[in-house]
Amino acid sequence: MAGRLAGKVALITGGASGIGEATAKLFAQEGAKVVIADVQTAKGKAVVTAIKAAGGEAAFIRANVAREGDAKRMVAFTVKRYGRLDILFNNAGVENPKPEVETSVAEWDRIMDVNVKGVFLGTKYAIPEMKKNGGGSIINTSSIFGLVGSPGFAAYHASKGAVRLLTKSTALAHAAENIRCNAICPGVIETPMFAEVLSAAPDPDRARAEWLATEPIGRFGRPDDIAYGALYLASDESSYVTGTELVIDGGYTAR
Repeated sequence: MAGRLAGKVALITGGASGIGEATAKLFAQEGAKVVIADVQTAKGKAVVTAIKAAGGEAAFIRANVAREGDAKRMVAFTVKRYGRLDILFNNAGVENPKPEVETSVAEWDRIMDVNVKGVFLGTKYAIPEMKKNGGGSIINTSSIFGLVGSPGFAAYHASKGAVRLLTKSTALAHAAENIRCNAICPGVIETPMFAEVLSAAPDPDRARAEWLATEPIGRFGRPDDIAYGALYLASDESSYVTGTELVIDGGYTAR
């Protein structure tokens, strides 16, 4: 049977680890040719090797999504390598657990540059290529903390809220061109980034237990939980879905 993404080409930012890695492997398994863009060169190449070993097709390009030149280059690389671009997963992101009064301007700018400007730049340069194909799907990683607040994480919350509304703007601006744009709002997912947040806490074990106590379903999410949501939004199965958010959070925001 043909995969759900057979014949499609996907560009995934932050594809070297966590949610991006799981999504890259799943997209390739479902028939897409996948380009992984990340600043983690060794890890990104390892994901490509794993995809090819499993019979898929993938390539890696080192790119910092906050830099316009890198954003242009990763899109151009994808089109040159595979002839088209059908799916963009703006997934790269960084986090900072501090409240406003403890956040430096440099820390604020870094979060906004990667989490918001990175989405803007990826979208800006992907859309002209998608138009050539008669459409495409853009998926942006927002967060449950683009929907609700929590103590601290000021810059991160602000950035993910911005991503959620940028998603809606993009969807409306390009709906007539058959370019869909949706956001995924993950809950607490077991990723390297979450591990860093826990390790920075005064008592990592206590911090983990406190986070877990907020999970109605009784566990943290796994990268594959998000990857399957991205697969739906990337596929033609979601052809009538645009401008919205898919919340995958184990019930966190249902309270």
